[in-house]
Amino acid sequence: MKTVGDGAFRREDLHSRSNDMTFSGALSFLRRKYSRDLTGVDVAVTGIPYDCATSNRPGARFGPRGIRAASTEIASLDAFPFNFDPFEHLAVVDYGDVWLDYGYPQHVVEKVEKHADTILKQGTSMLSFGGDHFITYPLLRAHHKVHGPLSLIHFDAHSDTWDDDGNRLDHGSMFLRAAREGIVVPEKSVQIGIRTQNYCTQGFNILYAPWVHTNGVQAVIDSIHKFVSPDDPVYITFDIDCLDPAFAPGTGTPVVGGLSTTQVLPILQSLGDLNLIGMDIVEVAPAYDHAEITALAASAIGYNYLCLLAQKKGAQAKYIGTRLDETPSGFASG
Repeated sequence: MKTVGDGAFRREDLHSRSNDMTFSGALSFLRRKYSRDLTGVDVAVTGIPYDCATSNRPGARFGPRGIRAASTEIASLDAFPFNFDPFEHLAVVDYGDVWLDYGYPQHVVEKVEKHADTILKQGTSMLSFGGDHFITYPLLRAHHKVHGPLSLIHFDAHSDTWDDDGNRLDHGSMFLRAAREGIVVPEKSVQIGIRTQNYCTQGFNILYAPWVHTNGVQAVIDSIHKFVSPDDPVYITFDIDCLDPAFAPGTGTPVVGGLSTTQVLPILQSLGDLNLIGMDIVEVAPAYDHAEITALAASAIGYNYLCLLAQKKGAQAKYIGTRLDETPSGFASG
């Protein structure tokens, strides 16, 4: 007899799709099964509910919960515009959240890094939800152990390369720290959507938000592929405040003049030909959100990333809204 409802706990087949009602049932990301058994698993989705490194509004510790809840509507449909079910090709579980004791912030880097180590050493890749942006630093440390120096594709309003003494838990300086430690390679990395002042680029390639608006999505795609080669191990970090507050009000440090979801999605969808080794989506703070706008954007971004990985596993895209015998500009054919 077919199992109906609460697929997050009751699903037996990792490749089956949700039959939960969108408005009820146990919440996991895209209704994937909750499991810490990574046998045969391609991707583990996990939450990093830490926000004590934020410089303005707290609340991103509730981000993983909010993103999971917002993902229910798209869990039961073929992915748009790819026109396939990614889970026919890609085995994905919701691994749950890293356990952190808020009373010992000095242990956060160690705890998150070990959490990631446990997943990565089993040959499973990660899609992680913050939490504030500092959580990317221990995640990068773990990925660096497996893949070596990384190319970073960084969507953000802020460069997060402000100087510090190398010891701060600060969501505004961790990429300078990662560069200094040789974890990321700035000249093979690109930051997209930046619109706050920082006089030193620290060697990162930056596509400022006004440049993106003036030159358009295709210019962004071309620039990314100029800076990042297909063989470079690529880690994507997406700070939701890359989006303008009109599209992502629920975040800790909103900055006007940002990108729209209409711009961001085709940029992300163009990255399927790169060597994608991990991704995080951070700074979703549901307390400042309206009608789940921000969490919906984050869940869609995460879903699109999984679709890129599904293409690498053999899923064939037949794009909706275009001629089926051609790949529209800005999309990787897989």
